[in-house]
Amino acid sequence: MLYEGIVSGNIGKYKLITDLEGRKMGNIFFYDTVIGKIGIAETNNNITNVSFVDDNMDNAQIEDIEVNETPLLKEAGKQLQQYLEGNRKDFDLPLLPVGTEFQKNVWKVLQTIPYGATLSYKQVAEKVGSPKAARAVGMANNRNPIAIIIPCHRVIGANGRLVGYGGGLHIKEYLLNMERQNI
Repeated sequence: MLYEGIVSGNIGKYKLITDLEGRKMGNIFFYDTVIGKIGIAETNNNITNVSFVDDNMDNAQIEDIEVNETPLLKEAGKQLQQYLEGNRKDFDLPLLPVGTEFQKNVWKVLQTIPYGATLSYKQVAEKVGSPKAARAVGMANNRNPIAIIIPCHRVIGANGRLVGYGGGLHIKEYLLNMERQNI
C-alpha cells in the first residue's frame, strides 16, 4: 500500500509516495529550459510532479526525495524540451497526479484540451459535470501537480483574459503563443 506525503520548499510542493514502512519511493531531476528551471518528479515509474523551480533552492528542501535522473525522468525531460521547441504536441508518459476525486476529474478534462486551444474555467466546470463550479475548477487548476503535461495553462477567464498560473502569467502567455505558432 502507498501513502502520500508532501515535500515542500521554494520548488513548490512535490507529492511524495511512501510504502508501509515510510520509505520514500520517489526521484526528482531538474532541467534547464527556455522558460526556466523545471523539476520533474516520479514515483514507481509514474510522473507525479512537474514544477517551476526557484534558483535559490538548496538540497535540504528536497531531502525526502532522491535527486536521480531515472530513465522515465530522462524521457520526460526530453519530451518537455521537444514540446518547448514546438516539436511535440502530446506527451506520452505515465502520470500519477495525487489529489481529490474532483481535482482528478478536472485534470482529466484539462488533458482533453487540444494543443493550441483554450477553455474557460466555466467550460471546464461544465465538462466536469458541475456547471456552477468554475471557482472550484480554478482551485483544482491551481493545485495541478503536473504543470505543462497536464495543460492547466490552456484554461483562461470567461472574458478571454489570462488569469493565474503557478509559473507566472508571462510563462502562461509564452506557452499559449508557442502552441498557436506551431499548430
